[in-house]
Amino acid sequence: MTATAPITQDVHTIPRKMPEGPVNLVGMTRDKMREVLIANGTPEKQAKMRVGQIWQWIYQWGVRDFDAMTNLAKAYRAELAEKFVIEVPEVVTKQVSSDGTRKYLVRIAGGHEVEVVYIPEDGRGTLCVSSQVGCTLTCSFCHTGTQKLVRNLTAAEIIGQVMVARDDLDEWPVPGAVKDETRLLSNIVLMGMGEPLYNFENVRDAMKIAMDAEGIQLSRRRITLSTSGVVPEIWRTAQEIGCQLAVSFHATTDDVRDKLVPINKRWNIEELLDALRSYPKVSNSERITFEYVMLHGVNDSDEDARRLVKLIDGIPAKINLIPFNEWPGAPYKRSSNNRIRAFADIIYKAGYASPIRTPRGEDIMAACGQLKSATERARKSRRQIEADAGLN
Repeated sequence: MTATAPITQDVHTIPRKMPEGPVNLVGMTRDKMREVLIANGTPEKQAKMRVGQIWQWIYQWGVRDFDAMTNLAKAYRAELAEKFVIEVPEVVTKQVSSDGTRKYLVRIAGGHEVEVVYIPEDGRGTLCVSSQVGCTLTCSFCHTGTQKLVRNLTAAEIIGQVMVARDDLDEWPVPGAVKDETRLLSNIVLMGMGEPLYNFENVRDAMKIAMDAEGIQLSRRRITLSTSGVVPEIWRTAQEIGCQLAVSFHATTDDVRDKLVPINKRWNIEELLDALRSYPKVSNSERITFEYVMLHGVNDSDEDARRLVKLIDGIPAKINLIPFNEWPGAPYKRSSNNRIRAFADIIYKAGYASPIRTPRGEDIMAACGQLKSATERARKSRRQIEADAGLN
């Protein structure tokens, strides 16, 4: 497979008229930060060193005040404060589930809002990050898909979600203190609002920051990008990010997947699987995760399970079975526990791991497929949603 031209959408990432004022350093690549520092008076010979120093303060120590960057000259700190800021999204609300899951509603430029979810487990935790305001894919089982796409998030707004969560978890280390290997935020999954591969460059730059050895320091194996199947960008993901890959699969025939995941009409199951077969080799990922939401009477038969096993033959994979998380007006019902276990058993006996995901944060609408910003909560009627999904 060869690389292809980037996939684009008719959306913009930032408001077309940007406010004047100090420049936010968050979300910049090292090269970009060096460029803007030089443009604003930092001597070129010093720029690489200054980037390294500022980078550590922002991403390793979580510092937002230039005056606290004590290895920089006082006069230089004052110059930085005049021209730059270190800003992350604003937390509007935080909800905590009975199971410890935390859901943050954060506000970004333009007054838009996205949701971010932290899921704790055994002293560690996974942060579910959003990549777009809303979503363009309109997957019929997903609450987020009922919210129209507004715009892509910037790299600053994506990595800013990680920084906000670390703030809340009080997980920034103290400079000079003994290193603590405990990581409350140990994993990132790009499974929040939006399709990450329709915002590739910003997602890539944000995840490069998360993986940087002098910053947040998450291994690429601790980051999982979930796509609904933007086939041309899968190859780029392997080459330019190299993180773990998950695919919202959810069906074993094109007819059913066309309804559940409409992007299948553009890149069908065969095209998607062809792209996935080379991904583990290129990125050195261990295996692809196939996400499969269990919908009563739609995709949960024994025949579906056997067909799934045949489809993924030859792909290093695990099948993550997701009990459907119901939301107001949802046109589907969750498969029974017995049906899910029977489905999982067929997959397991075929030699594939088939864990059944435990729903988390359902009481605060933070579970998989339930995210939708508060300003867009207006409910469609069940009839409207079913019509959009082509179910009536």
